Amino acid sequence: MDPFATFVNDFVRSMDIAKKAQLGGYAPCARPQLPPNARKALIFSPHPDDECIVGGVALRLLREAKMNVINVAVTQGSNKARQAARLAELQGACNYLGFGLIQVCEGGLEKINPKGRASAPDNWAAAVRTITAILRREKPSVVLFPHEADWNTTHMGVHDLVFDALGTLGTELDCYVVENEFWAPLANPNLMVEISAADLIDLITATSFHVGEVERNPYHLGLPAWMRDNVRRGGELVGGQGGAVPEFPFAALYRLRKWQGGAIQSVLDAGRIVNDKENVAVLFPA
Repeated sequence: MDPFATFVNDFVRSMDIAKKAQLGGYAPCARPQLPPNARKALIFSPHPDDECIVGGVALRLLREAKMNVINVAVTQGSNKARQAARLAELQGACNYLGFGLIQVCEGGLEKINPKGRASAPDNWAAAVRTITAILRREKPSVVLFPHEADWNTTHMGVHDLVFDALGTLGTELDCYVVENEFWAPLANPNLMVEISAADLIDLITATSFHVGEVERNPYHLGLPAWMRDNVRRGGELVGGQGGAVPEFPFAALYRLRKWQGGAIQSVLDAGRIVNDKENVAVLFPA
């Protein structure tokens, strides 16, 4: 048989098998012992499930750098009838991965999108105050959130919201800024992080806790193909045009910078590729 036929047919069979897998309800992963003064990494998630989809580097920060990773649930989705259930699903996913969870307010923030920023300034200002207060209280070393052109309007809104909150804090906080992608690819990523098969399994399993969403659209099963394609893209977007593509199977792409002195600053002179043998803590020196 044509080996490529075997390759494609095995992929289709694997998808069919995975579609029948249990959704959620798995025992939590072993969580590493964190030092009492562990640095914090905050994931500002536009929706419940983003903490899993883009959380590859965050999971490595927890497991390798021993950072206290906390998901900030900026919204709980626009369907009010689903908000309580989505919060419960989110709690299950975060508990499975070992992430903390902050619910910004009952039901989550509303109108977090570019239109809401322009047309509802009072609501937006209140949302900025809420995120500013979380940043001031938690004093994170790392913040993660979508890039400015991540297509989905809530993703773009969360980008603007976090940057507005950082601007409010000015020089009060210095932290690394990691912008992620999902709905639209980063045009200029500067960081490719290998995601091991074991970590990817945990991210898919955690995503399955979002039962109401993946029953509608089993997007958790697309994560391996997406992260495989990230290796193709990142090999040249991060490594340089015409560069050798790393041999590892899965990766996530990010843009790493730093908020310092009241402004966003570059921290990498060139694209950086981190494999799963290197502790990601090297990217975030204190």
